[in-house]
Amino acid sequence: MNINELYNIYLQHPYIQTDTRKLKSGDIYFALKGDNFNGNNFAKMALESGASFCVVDEETSIDDNRIIKVEEVLTTLQALAKKHREQFDIPFIAITGSNGKTTTKELIHSVLSSTYKTYTTEGNLNNHIGIPLTILKIKQDAEMAVIEMGANHQKEIEGYCKYAMPTHGMITNCGKAHLEGFGGEAGVRKGKGELFDYLKSVHGKIVIYNDYDYLLEMSKGSNSIITYGSENKNADVVGVIKNDEQFLEVGITKGATINSIKTQLVGGYNLPNVLAAVCIGKIFGVTDEKIIDALESYVPSNSRSQLLKKDGNIIILDAYNANPSSMKLAIENFAKMPGDNKILMLGGMMELGEESHQEHINIVSLIKQYNWKHVVLVGEQFASLHESFNYFKTSSAAREWYAAQQFSDATILVKGSRSMQMEKALD
Repeated sequence: MNINELYNIYLQHPYIQTDTRKLKSGDIYFALKGDNFNGNNFAKMALESGASFCVVDEETSIDDNRIIKVEEVLTTLQALAKKHREQFDIPFIAITGSNGKTTTKELIHSVLSSTYKTYTTEGNLNNHIGIPLTILKIKQDAEMAVIEMGANHQKEIEGYCKYAMPTHGMITNCGKAHLEGFGGEAGVRKGKGELFDYLKSVHGKIVIYNDYDYLLEMSKGSNSIITYGSENKNADVVGVIKNDEQFLEVGITKGATINSIKTQLVGGYNLPNVLAAVCIGKIFGVTDEKIIDALESYVPSNSRSQLLKKDGNIIILDAYNANPSSMKLAIENFAKMPGDNKILMLGGMMELGEESHQEHINIVSLIKQYNWKHVVLVGEQFASLHESFNYFKTSSAAREWYAAQQFSDATILVKGSRSMQMEKALD
């Protein structure tokens, strides 16, 4: 079956599922394979659960005309997404970066949704499976699409661009993340820069935070660059931090008539994320009033810079992910916050390769520059570095310590890589 025939079937059954446990009647089941599973083994179950068709890439004994055999399920899913993408003549905005891309994506979606029917990546479905699934959820009423692209090795974003076909794109930053896969910081810039390379090739628009000289350098060769930046930069949209004691307040001094945006975000490191959303809003003619409302009503979730109040304590839960760049920013921002009874609970950082030990040494050195009531380090990465600090191998072990302290009137920062599950340290 060729992709045009499969696309016609998809138009009749426009809901894709890759997990039989979530399958609804009428869905098309794509039998993906992974290191620890083989979706082909669940084709019969999918049909029994009401799947309209099953796309498989292995021979099956099932005698049913609803079985569609292809050479490879994953590449077929991506090809189907590309075919669907080609039906739309609307802005597709791609966002990647080492830090802040999911928050930026959510803020941009909030702003654009105030004026346009906007589809976006759900949660962090930003990989070779999540992106095609996101595209295939876009309906004919779409006026905008915002696609998040995560990557941990070269050529990954280049591949995404082939079927997402973005018209606009931004790289939030290139920090010390996935160093192992990218091959160091230069490799991160090369890998993330594949988005700009694609946009240059199709004469798309590049949106950059021009506080970072390396983004200006990476965007060279494009004749369509739009910039946002802080007060010391000459950008199209310029913003400043007006207040950062608990929640971030931002003022726009150029590009929009916005004196104050009182966000529900924690940390001055979110300034570029807010400015990115303002910049995209202005590109597409969203009114200042709607931009303010959209950004002030956005509440972070999923352990991303969430501010929680529990048992008389203020908890900054930023445990969705961590790398040396984001960890440094979080610690420095936490040090600036008001409060004498501050507690750091930090988990190890993953995917740093040969640089892992040195980067954890750097974090410990940074911690020592400030006065904290307590410091808790979790994970084997800190095993030889904790010195006088509280140390636990797992977040579950740290939870017992935390529960025994019965803290009150404390301010607590909880951060670590996703696999550390640092939210579990809070009981």
